[in-house]
Amino acid sequence: MSDPTILPQEPRAEFASPEGRAHYARSLDCVHCGLCLPVCPTYKLSGRETASPRGRIYLMRAQADGRLDPTETFEEELKFCLVCRACETVCPSGVQFEALMEHARADLVRARPLRGIRGWMRTFLLRTVVPSRAWLCIAAQALAIYAKTPLRRWAAPILKRVAPDLLEREALMPQIPPRRLRTDLPPFTHAQGNRHGRVALHEGCVASQLLPEVNRATARVLSKNRWDVVTWNSPSCCGALHAHAGDLEFARELARKNIEAFERSGADWFVWNSAGCGSHVKAYPRLLEHDAAWHARAKALAAKTRDISELLAEHGFSPRRLPVEAKIAYDEPCHLVHGQRVSAQPKQLLSTVPGAELVPLSGATDCCGAAGLYSLERTADSLAVLDSKMEKIRESGATMVATGNPGCILQIRAGAKRHGLAIKVVHPVQLLDEGEGSEL
Repeated sequence: MSDPTILPQEPRAEFASPEGRAHYARSLDCVHCGLCLPVCPTYKLSGRETASPRGRIYLMRAQADGRLDPTETFEEELKFCLVCRACETVCPSGVQFEALMEHARADLVRARPLRGIRGWMRTFLLRTVVPSRAWLCIAAQALAIYAKTPLRRWAAPILKRVAPDLLEREALMPQIPPRRLRTDLPPFTHAQGNRHGRVALHEGCVASQLLPEVNRATARVLSKNRWDVVTWNSPSCCGALHAHAGDLEFARELARKNIEAFERSGADWFVWNSAGCGSHVKAYPRLLEHDAAWHARAKALAAKTRDISELLAEHGFSPRRLPVEAKIAYDEPCHLVHGQRVSAQPKQLLSTVPGAELVPLSGATDCCGAAGLYSLERTADSLAVLDSKMEKIRESGATMVATGNPGCILQIRAGAKRHGLAIKVVHPVQLLDEGEGSEL
């Protein structure tokens, strides 16, 4: 490669917008020191410099400068990245790598749009299904029917021929909760005892259908700890999936709707039990930084956004009374530890669970390979990252894994099935919950 410090005075014309110039300037923060290499999961998998954070930044700059066209190789390296943000934690220059990736992928979508049936399906999933509670319910019910009928057996030969990696992922498909459990939370739950304040709880997209027990546990724990709880489910998504996929305009549309919903709620805090969603909402000011009408409102919301573990640790919580006899390993979701810099609080909560033994987990801050749609679109890479995580979980001797992100819960459950490990995988808030239906 040529010297990355030799740059023209101006980037290409499409980077002349305020947003484009801001992201180009952010790329110049990288000094190519290489401290990111040992923590990058795709670099560890491939050993390729171009599959590392600094390598990808070099490619982004070369493309922005006009020294590189958005080729298939460029596209492959951008899509190979999990955007786990581990590189941000170790970067001495404070490079905002997630922001760079989102902008680069948006540029890639414009230059090399996904066409045909795959392009249509991806757009339909992201723009129609994910933001709509009605469509999410239909999709979940369709999966439940698929899992219990001959359709699954009939589909196997087709998947084996056209998408063998996806067939392996399909075998690890999570169990779909019964429809009676996938009902919406009450729109308002009163605090138990003296009122501490009001929080807004978004039910989310995937969590509302595949992990409804986590949302119910969250609402009960908040109520038990003297918080009034306001919930809503429209739109059904925070926009993180869209931003990571390069659809920044739709991500901004969802951000504006969520800002409006929070402002109407009259809540003191916006609380999330999903690390990826909470991290994205805290990044709304960056997403809307060039929108004068919304930037200040985005900053106000971000300042009031908390992970459930943050809120309870900051304002106090009532420990669980009933014992949980288990060896618990805490796996740190990427967008909680690297994105939100929240690490001590979940462990503080878990340390109060009677009967539980917290066991150390090597590589607890390493990515599990879920990464939103990554596990479906790049199944082989996702499972390779997951296999490393599961081996460390096996070595820990844990009988239970706690992790604070829906995608991570589903991914590690799939890993336990894949590796034959008899472990339970739960959200930390479930270990504080003693309400009806809270059995672990």
